[in-house]
Amino acid sequence: MRSGDGVLFAVRPGVDAVALALGAVAAGGTLVLADPGLAPDVLAARMAATRPTWVVSESMLYTLSGPLRGLARRRGLLLPDLANPLPGHPVRHLYTGPWLPGVPRGALRLSRVLRSPGDSTVPADREAGREADRETGREAGREDGREVRRDGAAVGREAGQEDPGGPERLEDPKGSKGPEGPEAGREAYGTNPDQPAAVIFTSGTTARPRGVVHTRRSLAAGLEMFRSAFPLGPGDVVHTDQLMLGLPALLAGATWSLPGGGDLAAELAARRATHTFAVPVHLDRLLRRTPRLPETLRYLLLGAAPAPPGVLRRAIEAGPEVLSVYAMTEALPIAIASAEEKLAQAGGDLLGVPLPGVGVRIAEDGELFVSGPHLAQRYLGEEPLREVATGDLVRLEGDRLVLLGRKKDMILRDGVNIYPGLYESGVAALPGVAEAAIVGLPDPGTGDEEVVLAVVPADGYDVNLLRRALPGIVDAAALPDRIEPLGAFPRSGRADKLDRAALRDLVTRRA
Repeated sequence: MRSGDGVLFAVRPGVDAVALALGAVAAGGTLVLADPGLAPDVLAARMAATRPTWVVSESMLYTLSGPLRGLARRRGLLLPDLANPLPGHPVRHLYTGPWLPGVPRGALRLSRVLRSPGDSTVPADREAGREADRETGREAGREDGREVRRDGAAVGREAGQEDPGGPERLEDPKGSKGPEGPEAGREAYGTNPDQPAAVIFTSGTTARPRGVVHTRRSLAAGLEMFRSAFPLGPGDVVHTDQLMLGLPALLAGATWSLPGGGDLAAELAARRATHTFAVPVHLDRLLRRTPRLPETLRYLLLGAAPAPPGVLRRAIEAGPEVLSVYAMTEALPIAIASAEEKLAQAGGDLLGVPLPGVGVRIAEDGELFVSGPHLAQRYLGEEPLREVATGDLVRLEGDRLVLLGRKKDMILRDGVNIYPGLYESGVAALPGVAEAAIVGLPDPGTGDEEVVLAVVPADGYDVNLLRRALPGIVDAAALPDRIEPLGAFPRSGRADKLDRAALRDLVTRRA
């Protein structure tokens, strides 16, 4: 691997994933994190933007995107061709798990690459190269149109030629290519803190994918902020699949416990976990089944989406100290607030005091901008970032940030700006209400918006009682035109975030 090589990463959270991710970054590579369940055209656009040199995947994904592609499609699983993610652009492959049909010829197997060289005098890097030769059945030959040296490195489409690369190399800004072979020495790898370590795609069209580029320096700063935010040390057990929480555990001398896919409460008890992380909607399902969590659990961290008051109360009753983490892909983390502090907040959603080192600026329209050493280097193909727009509208109460809502979710009615986040948590805290969301439906003729309050009823729900309670929570100018009870809110993504666009469509149809 050369410094700046992109590594398309498609391995589920686990020990193999941790070893591969850290190994790739340590070797100077850049992880390209792309969900293998993406639509092929979306992934193709992302591959064209990053042009990875390596694909690291589970053998089953190669099978499902190759020989069993038709079966996967019939089951609703649309996978890209991982064996050839960007036609015409040669890549090398490394896979986890047993060999299965569809694994590309010449692919390296993780268990062999990681084989301990303790019984041999051959250095580990050369042994890995020889293993690559054995996999392909030749000492030196051609692989996907590229010359493969004895050390296993692909040096170009033709012998002695560099791969021309794409619209943007992922190499560090100084252009260091790293060593060209094992004789160059391992110390040359991964020594530049500004070397891109990961590209994380957040949004963007197929024509212009938007990838967040983090460096070793920015990720290290974020890890240090997490370490300083809550007590963590030897003897603690952090149960999570989140890299940005698992790594601080290892750095602090604690144990990182990776979920095994079973019941979370049972795993927490079996591992004697002291810390864990959960997405609010997932935690809600757990606590309805298991109201009390194991006594060993001291800290429960929530993130990825706002937590309704009902979930916060149940989390507190479950036993551990509950902390809500405010962060974004471009800046991990930003602020942390306890569940008790959030429940005591009147008006808006308390985010907390910005963590040490985090710079905040509130624009004239109320949008929060964030800066600091943990800020991503840039968006793929764009200029370096000095600060990033969060898209969140906030106000300062002393030194604490209070969320009013998303900028794109602001509703305009009768010339008044309405911020849903200012009222939703208060409505959700009323008796008989499990969740609440406010959306605006624009009138094509006037441009004004109808204000609709959607609620998920709980035991004791009474729409008349709700209407009478609203004036004490919602400003007169923001009172809803209509209340719509729903069985559940539409959600999207791995974090099951509220899908406001789908919610608007749903209440429009009901109207």
